[in-house]
Amino acid sequence: MDPTNSKHAESPFKGKTGLPRIWNAFRYSLAGLRAALRHEDAFRQECLLAAVLIPLAIVAPTDGAGKALLVGSTLLVLIVELLNSAIEATVDRVSLDHHQLAKRAKDIGSAAVLVALLNLAMVWGLVLFG
Repeated sequence: MDPTNSKHAESPFKGKTGLPRIWNAFRYSLAGLRAALRHEDAFRQECLLAAVLIPLAIVAPTDGAGKALLVGSTLLVLIVELLNSAIEATVDRVSLDHHQLAKRAKDIGSAAVLVALLNLAMVWGLVLFG
């Protein structure tokens, strides 16, 4: 078998198209959100932060673009945390042994969350006080 052959390069779980694919993708996404809420303390904390900040963004004394930046920077933190959690789960699935590359992957994911949080603080500061 040629691994570069596109017939064999695709996942065997692919194949649905149209509305069934959209419905399945939606269900998988909800399952991912439930898993993150159940298993990831950081995601739960950031959801609480978002639950406070998003309503504040809506009533903030700024125009529509400013509100969009406030909400968007808040949602970006959640997105990056979800990706970081996925990286961590994948690394842990491969091995729980200490390995320099596993540590690097987890540290880089964590750094991405930090950058998203710094972005959130900067955007909120510039929109509201800049």
